[in-house]
Amino acid sequence: MNADTPELEENPRRGWFRRSAAVEGEARPARTLGPLRMIVREAANYPGRVALALLALIVTAAATLAIPNGFKLIIDRGFADGGGSGDIARWFQYLLLIVGVLAIGTALRFYFVSWLGERVVADIRLKVQTNLLRLAPGFYEENSPKEIASRMTADTAQIETVVGTTISVALRNALMAIGGTAYLFWLAPQLTIGLIIGIPLVVLPIVIFGRRIRNVSRSSQDRIADVGAMVSEVLAGMKIVQAFNQERREGARFAEAVERTFDTAKRRILLRALMTATIIFVVFGAITLVMWRGAIAVTSGEISGGTIAAFVITGVIVAGSFGALTEVYGELLRGAGAASRLEELLEEKPDIAPPARPLALPEPPRGSLSFRGVSFRYPTRLDAPALKEFTLEVEPGETVALVGPSGAGKSTVFQLAERFYDPQAGTIRLDGIPLTSADPADIRRRIALVPQDGLLFSANARDNLRYGAWNASDDDIWEAARAANAERFLRELPEGLDTYLGESGTRLSGGQQQRLAIARALLRDAPILLLDEATSALDAESEQLVQQALDRLMAQRTTLVIAHRLATVRAADRIVVLDEGRIVEQGTHAQLADAGGLYARLAALQFASVEAA
Repeated sequence: MNADTPELEENPRRGWFRRSAAVEGEARPARTLGPLRMIVREAANYPGRVALALLALIVTAAATLAIPNGFKLIIDRGFADGGGSGDIARWFQYLLLIVGVLAIGTALRFYFVSWLGERVVADIRLKVQTNLLRLAPGFYEENSPKEIASRMTADTAQIETVVGTTISVALRNALMAIGGTAYLFWLAPQLTIGLIIGIPLVVLPIVIFGRRIRNVSRSSQDRIADVGAMVSEVLAGMKIVQAFNQERREGARFAEAVERTFDTAKRRILLRALMTATIIFVVFGAITLVMWRGAIAVTSGEISGGTIAAFVITGVIVAGSFGALTEVYGELLRGAGAASRLEELLEEKPDIAPPARPLALPEPPRGSLSFRGVSFRYPTRLDAPALKEFTLEVEPGETVALVGPSGAGKSTVFQLAERFYDPQAGTIRLDGIPLTSADPADIRRRIALVPQDGLLFSANARDNLRYGAWNASDDDIWEAARAANAERFLRELPEGLDTYLGESGTRLSGGQQQRLAIARALLRDAPILLLDEATSALDAESEQLVQQALDRLMAQRTTLVIAHRLATVRAADRIVVLDEGRIVEQGTHAQLADAGGLYARLAALQFASVEAA
């Protein structure tokens, strides 16, 4: 594979999320309610609950339609021929029985439907998160993680509403509309025909307004995601916002995003309001005309008073059902839009995946790492090569330092070694096995990473340390903490290892966070160690403690070190100097300092600045 292969072209599946939120009008609306099939598939995993919910729904719909018949019996039989109170009571008792069945059925329907809504949403969240964990880092370079998180909350909340309320309301009203129409035909066929003539007038506005509502609903969801992403970003960087006195600007920027969201919501509300008004006018206007004709029929003795009463009540129920269907149709469209976005996340395939038959890495691990003729460009920067024909052989147990100016490709070497990306050309081997032929999980088990910022999670100290080896015992954890010069401050924490460290470990200093990251790497006990500027942001005392811990960590391990501070890499077995993605020189500190190349210039600048300070 070379730099001209099609893989260098931007993957059309990529960037859908970022573009949909960032560019007005590029959101892809759901043309139909088809995306709701995903919700149906998830609900089908619980057939018992679905059956009980449908049974309760049918019972409540039937009980609702039985109420008009109850009034018909009261009027036609309870009051017929001056019937006594006993006869009247019997028919009222019948009506009360119907109401009781309706109440119990409604409660059961609410319980089972709400249970399904919560369960389906939980399952979808789990599946989406599981797939997100499988995707390579390149996906998150092209698509904003903050927006993805916002979709996980906003869209799943919309689906919860659809499953727990909207679908139930739609089915119940559909049953009542169909059953009520059949009952109307049984009561008075001629009147019902007149009522049905108005149905096309109801359907036409649904079709016209529905198409526009679909587009606006999708755009509304995108604007909501923008707001969520902005809030998350500003809160995460609050210290920078306040340090630069940007509170007013961020407030104004947020106000603009909120107003855009409101403007989109106004369009959606206006369309739904117009649709609802049109439907109500058409439906109830038709009922009024039909009732006028019915009143004439009662006067002429063609039908009874009970029949016209039942017809009126049933007609109102049928009209209300059709009106409710127009309301929930908009909600279903919004749910379809939410489902389509989540389904896109579910269907996203990882670029980095195990081969069908992965090769096993040799045992015991040797710790050799080889780059041969590697060329690489990041998916979002295809016009700027990060590495060009990069070749490097790292022997087992060797310490190799990567130095060079920013953007030279040092961090890219780490990214490729972990197989977060695959190069467009060349091969990378771990212990003699090509990375593309091995399982990525096996590769990463042999590598321990100490990142520049000592990234920690919002958890307690124990769980952060066990990230390197989740089954590690407390004795192992304390041993690693001792080796990383972290034991003392960990024992001084209020609850020891059970102390919550705050969001991203913010309750610890930078040096403490870095020493925990080193202890985590020690617990990993991997043959290859990647150190990414592990001491760059520390004060002198913290740097000394961290450097001592690193020296113990690097012992008898293959180590690649990225450092801008050249003083930290003097003891490396070999120093590799990169510039613009290529190796420009390599050797020991003494050899490179005497060579007068890029390393010598960088060293002279740094050591001169230190002496001047």
